Amino acid sequence: MTERNTKLKSDIEMLERAAEMGVSTAFDRAAELRPCPIGASGACCKICAMGPCRLTGKGAAEKRGVCGATLETITARNFIRMIAAGAAAHSDHARVVAEVFLATAKGELPGYEIRDEAKLHMIARVFGVPTEGRSKRDIAIEVGEIALGEFGKQEGELHFIKRAPQRRQEVWRRMGVVPRGIDREIVEIMHRTHMGVDQDYRNLMLQGSRAALADGWGGSMIATELQDILFGTPIPIRGQANLGVLKEDEVNLIVHGHEPILSEMVVRAARDPELIRLAQEKGAQGINVAGICCTANEVLIRHGIPVAGNFLQQELAIMTGAVEAMVVDVQCVMQALGEIVQCFHTDLITTSPKAKIPGAVHIPFDEHDALNTAKAIVRHAIENYPQRGAVHIPEDKFDLVAGFSHETINYMLGGTFRASYWPLNDNIINGRIRGVAGVVGCNNARVYHDQVHTELVKELIANNVLVVQTGCAAIACAKEGLTIPEAAYEVAGPGLAEVCEAVGIPPVLHSGSCVDNSRILIAASEMVDVGRQNKSLSLGNDISDLPLAGAAPEWMSEKAISIGHYFVTSGVFTVFGVHWPTIASEEFTHFLFREYEDLYGGMWAFESDSNKMAARMIDHINRKREALGIHVKRERVLFDMAMRRELEEAA
Repeated sequence: MTERNTKLKSDIEMLERAAEMGVSTAFDRAAELRPCPIGASGACCKICAMGPCRLTGKGAAEKRGVCGATLETITARNFIRMIAAGAAAHSDHARVVAEVFLATAKGELPGYEIRDEAKLHMIARVFGVPTEGRSKRDIAIEVGEIALGEFGKQEGELHFIKRAPQRRQEVWRRMGVVPRGIDREIVEIMHRTHMGVDQDYRNLMLQGSRAALADGWGGSMIATELQDILFGTPIPIRGQANLGVLKEDEVNLIVHGHEPILSEMVVRAARDPELIRLAQEKGAQGINVAGICCTANEVLIRHGIPVAGNFLQQELAIMTGAVEAMVVDVQCVMQALGEIVQCFHTDLITTSPKAKIPGAVHIPFDEHDALNTAKAIVRHAIENYPQRGAVHIPEDKFDLVAGFSHETINYMLGGTFRASYWPLNDNIINGRIRGVAGVVGCNNARVYHDQVHTELVKELIANNVLVVQTGCAAIACAKEGLTIPEAAYEVAGPGLAEVCEAVGIPPVLHSGSCVDNSRILIAASEMVDVGRQNKSLSLGNDISDLPLAGAAPEWMSEKAISIGHYFVTSGVFTVFGVHWPTIASEEFTHFLFREYEDLYGGMWAFESDSNKMAARMIDHINRKREALGIHVKRERVLFDMAMRRELEEAA
């Protein structure tokens, strides 16, 4: 058996079963296929038919492509094309949400409804939509029209840009990178990187930054906020993760992909009494819905639906033989699934016209008849239950707590009447919490499954760094037992553990799917805003002043590059693992790793070792603490009534 890059007992069980059956998985293919070092380093240009041109070997920095393109130009073009693809993926997801939101507001989509009216009013204020004396329907229609208009807008600024600290907005305007319209910025990257257009890597990166911001402060934020209004803003909820959540005596239906427009309805359909009775008639005890990847996170944070696994476990879930149907929409779905299901009774069901897979059953998801479409999908899974063969479900499953939206963190820190980030800033200033880290991103079969995520996070929280997570990274840490409150006593440093105990939170906060990285941007902006309200709790005037760092230890997709770059351009020191896609050009890489900090206050870094990655993040946080003058422990002060009144007046 090929050596597999995983330590998880359940994964090893499934991989051994795959080997016995002669089924190839991503773990096998990663071991058999050597990655192309030229493409991985960014040194290959294939944008015209005079190439591909590969600038490698001795003297590569002096070499030129057929058209004369330098290594700096080639690596920059490749890099911002990754940004464009990642921004397009997140933003096309958001476009679907905006279309469904607007149609729901107009009453055109039975089954969907506005669930969070308070958040609707909050977003209306950001968009400048009047709410006084207006119906929920009218407000929602105008909000939906503005949100949908953000994609095709040609001039002006995206509305959510104003949610960033004023100083950060000034940086973006000075650099000329404030996004005008989401689609425009992505299209302009594709134009600029066409053969014979933009050939100055610094100028190329201006557009790369603008498109990345159009993702983070545009598409991703639109998706997160409108999904919250439609399906409910998450609050902490208990759940479980790993392959052990599958059930031997129930119909197992897995939802996989990224858009909750589909999965929300599947969850609802699976609870229909008529379908449950049908499942029982077929010999099952009930219907068990579980998730993979970011769809898993979406239904987890709102419904507590169990998580079967993250990206690298999608094939392994089918290897259990217990999955009647895996329902997918878009993004991070392996084509190999279409072949693996041929070895089992499982049906792979595609639902989006944008994403079809050979070997899959296609059931088009119709938002205008969403619940009935979802019921048809669930019924399909039920009808497949009697076809089951041998089943092998690993026992391991792990408890977790998820659903830490910005609103939830705000509430838990201050309560109903004084919701605020003040206590977080205060505990950073007094040193109980050293700083905050966002650890996000994919799995990658080129590294040990989940290990870089979990070892990095354990080192961070041991050093009193509060960790906020999304995506597959959050699922990795859930399987390590890091997203439950008990982890504070077992793994976290004494200061962070004390705060977690007082507030009632884990040291690692699961905030949702990969589009929900926008929640971290808002949280960072709120931390800055605290200083505007009360100077004694100030952590600076910009996101770049905060003791904050980001990481994607096992990144895999182009979406990760877009995410990373909107954090860097927002002023956050951001470290990636696995490999770095511009390493072929020393000059361009130096620009991203050093000069970017002078321009934006944030910069990129690369480190594959989890301990070294943690050390770099902690060192950055320490330097920010020193710059703020909070590196020396302050004497604790007992507030008298006069001081308390002064605080209340400032609030």
